[in-house]
Amino acid sequence: MDGERLFCDVGLAERIERAEVRFVADCCDATRARVGGARGFTRPLAGGVATFAEPDSPFNKVAGLGFGGLPENLDEVEAAFAELGAPVQVELSQLAEAGMGAFFTERGYRLESYENVLGRRLGGTEFPTDVRPVRDDELETWLSAMADASSVADDQGLPSNEHFPRELLRNALRDMAGVRRYLAERDGEFAGGACIRVTDGIAQFGGAATLPAHRRRGVQSALLRARLAAAAEAGCELAVVTTQPGSKSHQNAQRQGFDLLYARAILVKGTSATRSSGAESRQAS
Repeated sequence: MDGERLFCDVGLAERIERAEVRFVADCCDATRARVGGARGFTRPLAGGVATFAEPDSPFNKVAGLGFGGLPENLDEVEAAFAELGAPVQVELSQLAEAGMGAFFTERGYRLESYENVLGRRLGGTEFPTDVRPVRDDELETWLSAMADASSVADDQGLPSNEHFPRELLRNALRDMAGVRRYLAERDGEFAGGACIRVTDGIAQFGGAATLPAHRRRGVQSALLRARLAAAAEAGCELAVVTTQPGSKSHQNAQRQGFDLLYARAILVKGTSATRSSGAESRQAS
């Protein structure tokens, strides 16, 4: 950390990726527990993880590679995805070990998109009055409203190349394991929501969406401030959020003091899904 700005070296990137590995694995396990998915899997892979939760899930991916050597058993993982009729989607940090990109391109992976990982240190943020935690008896209502909000693309900034059916979005939000959920209100109405997960001193922000009628009213900025305050209270050192480059989410995060730490390349082999990595299901839009 350098003054008010963050510098991300390989060590910090690896720490963030390890938190992402735990998050993806826990979400995948939650999905499989919900659906009884005996055919799904969670497999360690060269310091990262390969997961398949259910068809077309944003948790079907290979995450966290690049800091534990080349994935020597990738053949087995590719076969497991192929058996389930799914492409292999790898999220590879730009700070990964040299040669990782060449390794995947030589195996027939193609670059499909990018996502950005932004971060900021914590402290000095007050919890806004128009945001509060979601009560247990509000969960189903929150999930439905968030799925509705996420289903309507934001027309400002670079458009997302993710396309998830509403019910799949709802289930993915339900299966985000270990998160604290928040909602924001405007004029007494539900306006938007977001999540936070705490892992080893890192606060991961995600699951954010605003209903169309309440966009451009500071809803996500308020939710960002609320989660920054909650993360500081939880004793976290760092807050991170994943966004699509050039998106409104990226802009909102930078306005709240987040710095761009690194990008992830989304590499795909096999039949392409009509989406990227699931960044929009984890981000602050």
